[in-house]
Amino acid sequence: MPKQRYDPHPGIAMVRNWIDTLKAKTGRDLDEWTALIKSKGPKDNKSRREWLKREHALGTNSASWLADHAEGKDDLEEGDAKVYVARAGEYVDAMFSGSKAALRPLYDKLYDLARSIGDDIGISPGKTIVSIYRNHVIAQIKPSTRTRIDFGLALKDTPAKGRLIDTGGLAKKDRITHRIEITSVDDVDAFVEKWLRKAYEMDA
Repeated sequence: MPKQRYDPHPGIAMVRNWIDTLKAKTGRDLDEWTALIKSKGPKDNKSRREWLKREHALGTNSASWLADHAEGKDDLEEGDAKVYVARAGEYVDAMFSGSKAALRPLYDKLYDLARSIGDDIGISPGKTIVSIYRNHVIAQIKPSTRTRIDFGLALKDTPAKGRLIDTGGLAKKDRITHRIEITSVDDVDAFVEKWLRKAYEMDA
């Protein structure tokens, strides 16, 4: 059994490295950039991003992260895995609330299926999707409408057939290449398990 319901998002390591090398690359650390933005930068987020790129030659990602940090809106909590794991359940609760609350039992069944596939499975929610990993992303759970979850799968050039729908992802070089529409708990069946296991095996 996993020790925790969710796993650190792979993006955390990237953000952590960015924070740790920020001073060497830009001359300011995170706190120094935050102080500069608040004291001399524009007031709104969009203008701050443009100002950081224009006046300080920062890249798009760095400008966005710094502007968001100055407002306390960091998605990955500055690369802190413990904070992310603690917050991950809140992302899921928010995702499956309101008009999409009826999809929660479908999500829970997909979650249980994913955990049953292998001990090396990682499950990491974001704000709009829940990603399922082995070495790379092998699947994702996305509440696309009030009545449907799209269960995305990384199946490369596997021919689409029956309920297995081609997303066009292969041509766009996306990891997720196929999807299965889930509109009831009964849809999480042997067909879904078969293709999730296939995606798992293809990422060995």
